[in-house]
Amino acid sequence: MTTIGYPTHFGQLECMKLVASPHFPEKRIGYLGMMLLLSEQQEVLMLATNSLKNDLNSSNKFIAGLALAAIGNLATPDMSRDLAPEVDKHLSNSNPYLRKKACLAMARCLRKCPDMVEDFVERVVGLLNDRVHGVLITVVQLMTQVLVIDRESILEEGGGQYDGEEDAYYESPTRTAFLKLVPSLVKLLRNLLSMGYSPDHDVGGISDPFLQVQILILLRLLGANDVKASEEMNDVLAQVATNTETSKNAGNAILYECVQTIMAVESDDGLRVLAVNILGRFLLNRDNNIRYVALNTLAKCIADGAHAARSGEGGGENGDDANTASSALQRHRTTVVDCLKDPDISIRQRALELIYHLVNQDNVEALTAELLNYLVLCPREHRGDICTRVLKVVDKFSPDDRWRVDTLITMLTIAGRECESSVQSATVIYISQSSEDLRAYSVHKLLKAIRDDDGSQRGLLNVGIWSIGEYGDLLLNPYSYTPPSSGGNLTEVAELSAMSPDSAPVTVSFMALDPASVVEIFEEVMNRHTCPVEVKQRALTCFTKLRERFENSADAATLEKIQNLVKKYEGSSSLELQLRSCEYGALINAIKGVSVKGGNGDDIFGTNQGSESVSDTVKTAAKEALARMPVVDIKLIQRKRAERADALVEGDAMDPFDTGSNGAAPAPSSSGGGDLLDLNDIFGGGVTAPVATQNGSALKAPSAKIEATPHNDVDLLADIFSVPVVPASTPVATPGGGFDIFGGTQPAAPAPSIQNDLFAPQPVAVNPTQSLGSSLVDPFAATIPTQQPQQAKAPAAIPSSPAAVGGPTPSSVTVQGFSHQGLTVEFECTKPDSLNKQNSVLVAKFINTTDAPLYGLHLQVAVPKYVTMEMKPPTSTTVPVTGGSSTKQVTQTISVTNTMLGTKNLMLKLKASFTSKGAKVEHLATCSGFPAGQY
Repeated sequence: MTTIGYPTHFGQLECMKLVASPHFPEKRIGYLGMMLLLSEQQEVLMLATNSLKNDLNSSNKFIAGLALAAIGNLATPDMSRDLAPEVDKHLSNSNPYLRKKACLAMARCLRKCPDMVEDFVERVVGLLNDRVHGVLITVVQLMTQVLVIDRESILEEGGGQYDGEEDAYYESPTRTAFLKLVPSLVKLLRNLLSMGYSPDHDVGGISDPFLQVQILILLRLLGANDVKASEEMNDVLAQVATNTETSKNAGNAILYECVQTIMAVESDDGLRVLAVNILGRFLLNRDNNIRYVALNTLAKCIADGAHAARSGEGGGENGDDANTASSALQRHRTTVVDCLKDPDISIRQRALELIYHLVNQDNVEALTAELLNYLVLCPREHRGDICTRVLKVVDKFSPDDRWRVDTLITMLTIAGRECESSVQSATVIYISQSSEDLRAYSVHKLLKAIRDDDGSQRGLLNVGIWSIGEYGDLLLNPYSYTPPSSGGNLTEVAELSAMSPDSAPVTVSFMALDPASVVEIFEEVMNRHTCPVEVKQRALTCFTKLRERFENSADAATLEKIQNLVKKYEGSSSLELQLRSCEYGALINAIKGVSVKGGNGDDIFGTNQGSESVSDTVKTAAKEALARMPVVDIKLIQRKRAERADALVEGDAMDPFDTGSNGAAPAPSSSGGGDLLDLNDIFGGGVTAPVATQNGSALKAPSAKIEATPHNDVDLLADIFSVPVVPASTPVATPGGGFDIFGGTQPAAPAPSIQNDLFAPQPVAVNPTQSLGSSLVDPFAATIPTQQPQQAKAPAAIPSSPAAVGGPTPSSVTVQGFSHQGLTVEFECTKPDSLNKQNSVLVAKFINTTDAPLYGLHLQVAVPKYVTMEMKPPTSTTVPVTGGSSTKQVTQTISVTNTMLGTKNLMLKLKASFTSKGAKVEHLATCSGFPAGQY
């Protein structure tokens, strides 16, 4: 430890000397220096244990008080265990000065040694009858610490935080003993409320607010999840909430703790409403600290209530009791919204968080309007997050599609520069999914916004340009609609209400535009020097589509102008702009039937025989390329993503043994069962003899068995599942992974392999010895009959790997089994018999990388039919945290015999189950990383 950068070790020993002095002044300086210059990590602190023990037995109360203060600040676990008996004696001391110090010192000792908590529960209970307020405060603090320590120790013993351990805490002996004291605590709090003026305890006109706060905290811990205790304290909580004076800060502190207690215990609806009203009064306070605390507490209460409603807790059918706070808070909605105009940024941010929790189907329009108003005033660095939250609110509570689209367009006009791309994409999807009538409204609204914008709102430009490019033909027709009398459009309705508040809704109309005006607006956008490149890229796409949309409605000059705007960037320094300009120009010419020459002088699309015009097929394809994009079903995409994520978590998507993954019919199984660990259908249970394959072609197999065998990722492990033979003259797989899909059935003569072009194969000479391993990289190779079955008569004579059977084998090989949710399994492979290479011993080592032990370990292993296995039980079913000083690694021994060593490799199907932090975990995996030819 250092002081202002200077070491203090020279003063630490001096402090030890002063503490051992018999004179009180020197002891006082020594204890003061020790508490300042030492921490509980210092080894020199052990030298003070004997001095502390002697001072605790001193007849001078001030010397004993110094020792108790030092223990309360610096006690280590060893010191706590050694000095706890002496501290315990002072808990019953006749001097209140020493009793209150002993309570605080004991709280430190119990925190360092939780196993001593149960021994001091009865002693702590007896101290609650003390009449000295100073002692009562420390006793209540000690009881609070005991409850917290008891809960933490129970959770740590269970290895995590989950419902079972929480139930064990609520039923613990310590908490049960303290629950019997709830009536005494309630009586003590009621006496404090009815006590008259006492100069020794009065603070701002309130009797001992410190003791009241500590009692409320203790009642909060005891009343959680206990209906009986909560009923006993409901009356006194209501009395505290109604009779406490709020003109002083001491009263506000008591009310704040009272609200926290009401929300934490099983209180009735009336008390929760009273608590929310207290926080509502806090919002009207001029002190920003009180308002900040009120906003934070309200947000926490609403969040907890929503969580309880989702979990089905509370008295109502859908958690109505939990939602009482939210219902009461709606009456203070105006006060919360006014906090958005506070000059303090922290108050505005907390009010913003609270408003998100207040939004529901009834007030979504009003609160969204307030959020958009705040969006205009808030700092730019916060606008992106607000836009994302507004999108979530609109998506969840939108009353209709028109209001949703209008809100998002209004938000883009305000913060289009700061909003994220996800907000822009969502707006585009909502417009594309809407009706034709709403699309017409959207493009008229967007065009008006783009025309009035200065070009700085990039998000607005991106959404507007895309929408008008897709549905620009709707701008050529007039559009009118009548907004509803309440809600609906956020901007027009407000303007109409201001102009004529008593009149009926007025029909709002957009006049029809001519194609030239639309093109002129976008030309002006592109000509701005501040226009970003990505907007210009989208504008080129928009012009190209408008050229097709305005084909029958625009004059020749406008169409020619659109084409010139597209061709304008053919020489741009931006490669993307140049590429789009050239390609879109070619598409426009193809629609017009004009031939476009490439660099070698040939038409890039191909021309009709004997003419310079493009074919009708090319014209149709070009028009289809510029047609409206199909509607994006975002919910379908999200559902498929979730399904793929679930499949990856369960291991199904990466399981090479999943015979149904490619849609093929499963192979027949001799067992007829569907057990996950039955590998008959995986390794060919219906085939009496192994089928030799080469390059995806069967050399010898019954046709019925081959047709029933599915083709999947197992082809990638052909050296394990098949028997390589002397290569025959068979069709050769392409480097890309397949035969010519247009070539039909090939004869036995060497077939041409495809080198570069799938549609232009070139015959090449193939060395048969080089095609032996092609099946390893050809997962899509088809099974084609061969005309040379006589060459597959002795498949078992040739090993599937360069290492011959019986060759040199390493003494020990480590193979990775799997790693899942903190459990890693490795196999240490050895050969116990050097004369019999078929026998192997696999020692599974279980590694726990989490911060808590894993319980209930159970490992199941399945092997192919050509492998025999003997499995011993694990050394323990509890896997401790790996890396500890005293932990012993858990292992399990498996003896296997590969009867087809050299022909087929060893492969294991694993199924592990264990409990991690209270959650049951199961995992399926495949282990196939054993050295080829050796195991």
